[in-house]
Amino acid sequence: MEIELKPDAARLTDRDFNFLCRLVYEQSHIQLGGEKKVLVASRLNKRLRRLQLPDYHAYCKLLRTSAGEEELSHLIDCISTHHTHFFREIKHFDFLREAVLPRRRATLNAGGGPFRAWSAACSSGDEPYSLAIYLAEYLAPAESNAWQIEASDISNRMLEIARRGIFEADHLTGVKPEWLRRYFQKGVRDQEGHFRIKQGLHRQVRFHVLNLLEADYPFSQPFQIIFCRNVMIYFDRPTQEALVRRLAERLAPGGYLMVGHSESLSGIKHSLRLIQPAIYLKPPA
Repeated sequence: MEIELKPDAARLTDRDFNFLCRLVYEQSHIQLGGEKKVLVASRLNKRLRRLQLPDYHAYCKLLRTSAGEEELSHLIDCISTHHTHFFREIKHFDFLREAVLPRRRATLNAGGGPFRAWSAACSSGDEPYSLAIYLAEYLAPAESNAWQIEASDISNRMLEIARRGIFEADHLTGVKPEWLRRYFQKGVRDQEGHFRIKQGLHRQVRFHVLNLLEADYPFSQPFQIIFCRNVMIYFDRPTQEALVRRLAERLAPGGYLMVGHSESLSGIKHSLRLIQPAIYLKPPA
């Protein structure tokens, strides 16, 4: 029988909130201020019900035990924000279409390997699949193997959604009708109202569970473009600096880093050159 959390029993104390803040920072470097207390309490409420725990203090006690190690990923997943949609912050995709891909298309037959892109916080897959559509439209068909996309996220739950590549119709309002026909399969019967990414496009996107602050990344080849948008806003300045330095190392000379339009590398030590708001270039060697 499910435990009903009464308001007084469910109250998140400052002591437990501070413990959660420290734990989240240690695991992900996401920084939670006091203004996030109500948000944290709200998001963790479902976990308490799922685990049949009477209050937040019991949840914190669980996290302190070896049995709670598995719960850490659920904690980070609850705290992380996963708001996304297809072709979000369209100016980045306009820049890709107008400035990056024409130059790459002109050298397709010159060798040098595929065009490599990385969606570094891919959430439910909208961003890497948006990238895939643009690369298929404006660079080369997916079947040509002229490009490939790596996609990563810290959330196992979001990656499961992304790997399935199935979206409700309401989620695809930003996708052109001709692209829906070209790159999606329309669901029928029990899947009516849903669309699945077609296999040719799906094969070009590889998904990884990845904490961006981990010691090593599972990529051996550099990228021509990295999307790491609306991630740094959760980090303190030293963590931002460390992350930008590591992302810059993974860029090929002449490659681009895209950050969120609410983000800036101003005040952060880095080797990149600002091209336009939220777009940075790694200077050619």
